[in-house]
Amino acid sequence: MRRTRPILGIVTLLLFLAATAIAGDFDWVRDFNLRAGKNPRDFRARLAGRFQAGDEQIGAVIDDVSKPSEAYIVFRLEEMSGQPLDRVMAEYEYGRKKGWDVIAKRLGVRPGSKEFRAMKAGQDLFTEDAPRKGK
Repeated sequence: MRRTRPILGIVTLLLFLAATAIAGDFDWVRDFNLRAGKNPRDFRARLAGRFQAGDEQIGAVIDDVSKPSEAYIVFRLEEMSGQPLDRVMAEYEYGRKKGWDVIAKRLGVRPGSKEFRAMKAGQDLFTEDAPRKGK
């Protein structure tokens, strides 16, 4: 019994550290979805401006994903990978239950890359200084 206590303590600490490390990924999603849901027209306009996408493309993506944040991430992966939107959507359908890291990797985006880590840490659509493609 005495030997199991230190082992149990170590295991608990490791689980806590792992959970803390993972918790930072995509923390922005909840607030993003709330904000996009409050004003869907503004959200669509922001997507169009940020990604230079047409209303048809935006509508198709929004209709095929379950949350506004997923639409944003699809367009970001299109941008990062240089792959056409239909390919990104196909990978989304294939890997959505496996996670964004799997989808990104299949599109040729390294999940450990600076750009991908930045996307996991935050978004640039609902900020005053959101960069615009082409500027």
